[in-house]
Amino acid sequence: MINEHEIPSGSRLYFGKSAKLKREIEATASAFLTEAGFEEIVTPFFSYHQHQNISEKEVVRFSDVDNHIVALRADSTQDVVRLITKRLGRSTNHSKWFYIQPVFRYPSLEINQIGAEFIGNEDLSSSIGVCVDMFDKFHLKPLLHISNINIPKIIAKELNVSLDIFEKAELQKILSLDVPWLEALACLQEPKDIDEVIKIVPQNLKQELEKMKALYEKIEYENVHFSPLYYVHMRYYDELFFRFIHKNATLAKGGSYESEEIKSTGFALYTDAFIETLDKRN
Repeated sequence: MINEHEIPSGSRLYFGKSAKLKREIEATASAFLTEAGFEEIVTPFFSYHQHQNISEKEVVRFSDVDNHIVALRADSTQDVVRLITKRLGRSTNHSKWFYIQPVFRYPSLEINQIGAEFIGNEDLSSSIGVCVDMFDKFHLKPLLHISNINIPKIIAKELNVSLDIFEKAELQKILSLDVPWLEALACLQEPKDIDEVIKIVPQNLKQELEKMKALYEKIEYENVHFSPLYYVHMRYYDELFFRFIHKNATLAKGGSYESEEIKSTGFALYTDAFIETLDKRN
């Protein structure tokens, strides 16, 4: 029996203080991103294409009146790029877009996001800078983790090991391989140590570490760690990647990606985690 007041697991309810915080965060983000030169886009809740690009296990699907498969929006980035390039391209040549909207995952997960896409811009430091400025407005200094998704992929191929050990962060299995340069990568956190590690890694990893170093040198932020062995299977982020973390809560993620044959960068700020962080601090 389901009581009248119950809501599905994974869905969101805001009231009183949390509702006020949500509106404050969204209003601040909207004003800030508009001032930074972004245009807002609100994509449809429903899509004909998302189930083709996202795992069927994650998508909430049903049929329209013509029996075509329709999915609840499970991802905003792909829809934004697709709609701008395929549908709105003749109406606008603007390349900086933001959205404030939820995505939905099977069976009943609701994730509120504030995101931005730099279509055609490969400089990830721009996305990081926007996030930093946004956090500054709420007096937050979360830890910034910089990664490169290519590094675990190259190592897995080089050493003939499964990517699972990186995705599951099985440090003992990584160290048990007894590869000195791999141990150095596993211990690399401080940006000041990256030059020493670059000296000893195989040639095909040097370039990927140099990309991380170059990104760090472009940003003005002190609370930074490198996570070169971080890996999680992603739909489109395929190279440089970042996370902002505060007390085990992930406040934002972003990275470089290619969609519709256009190299771009972007990020998503997780509104629900942001609200919880501010609420606990207050």
